[in-house]
Parts: sequence; structure tokens; C-alpha cells
Amino acid sequence: QVRLVESGGGLVQPGGSLRLSCAASGRGFSINTMRWHRQAPGKQRELVAQINSGGNANYADSVKGRFTISRDNAKNMVYLQMNSLKPEDTAVYYCNAYHDGSWGQGTQVTVSS
Repeated sequence: QVRLVESGGGLVQPGGSLRLSCAASGRGFSINTMRWHRQAPGKQRELVAQINSGGNANYADSVKGRFTISRDNAKNMVYLQMNSLKPEDTAVYYCNAYHDGSWGQGTQVTVSS
């Protein structure tokens, strides 16, 4: 099973940027589609972005053009570059290995002035 640990969250002003990282350990990382989800207070968890083993990425409409997902299979890492952040991006962000079913513990992102 893949173990996932997120990092890189924090407090940022509107219009700012953050880069989230997800470190994976265990077997099977490179064959997994990797996903970033987020959950805001009082809302359901939503899929933000995903990237398959071949590097093809998809995004939620709400983040398209602002967020970029990437992966480094040699380092067992997946990233989420978030630019032009808005207050509505405030949430706990979770890394997920789709085929393995593993989840990280989440990292808080707060966008506020």
C-alpha cells in the first residue's frame, strides 16, 4: 500500500501562490493515478486535479488555469502549484492514490487578507 504525506499548506493573501507536495512511500506509486482533493468547512470533499501514470492531467473547472498538478515518479512525489489564489480556495487539501485507495492526512490552505 502507498503511504502519503502532504506538506506546503499555509496562510496566503488573495492573489498569492502556494505549492503543495505529496510524498509517497511503498510500492505502486508510479502506476497510480494521483489526485488532489479539497474539503472546505461545511462542504463535501471535491476533486481538484488528477494526473495519471503517463502525466496526463485534468482539473476542476474552478481551478483550471490557476492550478497545475505534476508528478516526479523517480522521487515518488506529486505536486500542486496553486496560483492566483482566492478566498474560496480555502480548504484542507488531500493527496490520494486512486488505484491504491490511500489518502494523506491533509494540509490546510487558508487564503485571507
